[in-house]
Amino acid sequence: MDAVSTKQLPSEPANVDETLASLKEPIPQPIEAESAATVPSIPAPAKPPRAKKVPDLPIIERRNWLIHLHYIQKDFDRCTAIIDEQLKETGGMCEYAVYAKALIYRQWGRIQESLDLFQTCSILNPNSCDNLKQVARSLFLLGRHRAAIDVYNEAAELKEHDWEIYHNQGVCYMYLEKREQAKELLQKAIQFQKHELSYIMLGKCYMHEQDNRKAIEIFRQAVEFSPESPDLLTTLGMLYIEAIACLKRANYLSPFDWKILFNLGLSHLYMQQYASAFQFFSAAINFNSKNADLYMLLAVALTNLDDPENATQAYEEAVRLADTNNIWIPLNYSVFLFKNGQKQAAARQFKTFEHRLKERMDKGEKNIDETVKEVAQKLGPALQLGENLVWRRPESEAPQPPSQTHSKEPVMVPTERGGAGDAAADAVDNAPAPPEEDIMITNDSATSKPASKEAKPAEAQPVAI
Repeated sequence: MDAVSTKQLPSEPANVDETLASLKEPIPQPIEAESAATVPSIPAPAKPPRAKKVPDLPIIERRNWLIHLHYIQKDFDRCTAIIDEQLKETGGMCEYAVYAKALIYRQWGRIQESLDLFQTCSILNPNSCDNLKQVARSLFLLGRHRAAIDVYNEAAELKEHDWEIYHNQGVCYMYLEKREQAKELLQKAIQFQKHELSYIMLGKCYMHEQDNRKAIEIFRQAVEFSPESPDLLTTLGMLYIEAIACLKRANYLSPFDWKILFNLGLSHLYMQQYASAFQFFSAAINFNSKNADLYMLLAVALTNLDDPENATQAYEEAVRLADTNNIWIPLNYSVFLFKNGQKQAAARQFKTFEHRLKERMDKGEKNIDETVKEVAQKLGPALQLGENLVWRRPESEAPQPPSQTHSKEPVMVPTERGGAGDAAADAVDNAPAPPEEDIMITNDSATSKPASKEAKPAEAQPVAI
């Protein structure tokens, strides 16, 4: 019999279920914190910010927009009713309402009440330049020009270089018959800001002084600035009509005076009435056949009448009679020849012009018309003569500002229509043409005689056609 091992075997459990339960691992229970960490959460949508309440406008300015709306619609009755309500609520402290009411009263012709209201605006806002200008405007409308000037001086201290202040002061001085101060202030107004009203009033100053020639110059500058102004064009036309009327009366009283015929020709040439200009220049030549400038102007008229053959003969006669100091005849003749395809002959005339100009500059003459230089600068390169042009300004010489008045050296360039298509020719075609200084307008309105002038008619101001 086998020996029995002394090692004890494990005793058999009494209950099988308990044994199985002891072999199973315990099931972990979910922890609430860990579950929250592992499962992603969807954020709730952000609520839009709550709209803030529109702040109420101050009671003083609450109806300004409505006042403005009715004013620009010219509904003045409704506008004044709203203004009265606004002033009642604010105790008269709303500057805008007072200002608008003053403007309405001015529209209605109640100037004195308008002045009182604008003065109230100045008290409410003493640092406003606009309020002072409106006070001065009301004083001007009441005929108190000296008081208006004083108020404008106060406004100028608040705002410098205001063209409106200078302009209105100049107008006040005009009514006070102090035309020198008026002209000075109006010129300042134009200097700070060009405006056709300032040109018109400045021109009227010269017209009141019977200086129609200066008035014509001012209105011509104004037309260059505002070429589509009917008022400017009408005034300028009336001045020229008056000039021609005076000259024709002078011609009736002195039919053999070649200077009067010369000026009549210039007037019609500027007005582009070339046939009439030709007749007057021809008549002037009959009485003074030794004047080179008459032949040159006759050539300009013939050029615009499409008669190049006779224009060439007139230029040749002008060259023959001209003295050696005359620079504009060879320059104009050179332009004419260039535009007619005769470049070699044009180059010879241009060299003559350069030689004479150099002589004048060597003598120390500096008042050479800028128009002469402009035309030469365009014509010289076109003729391939631009390398040794004596009229060029030295590099060391600082450019001078253009003068307000024209020089007495005219450049009378023929404005032939339908010329060559060359760009230089087109540029030269826009150059100034015959002079106007010898359009003599008398300062004596009683006699209506043109003032006599012994100076050469050629020394005149350029007139652009």
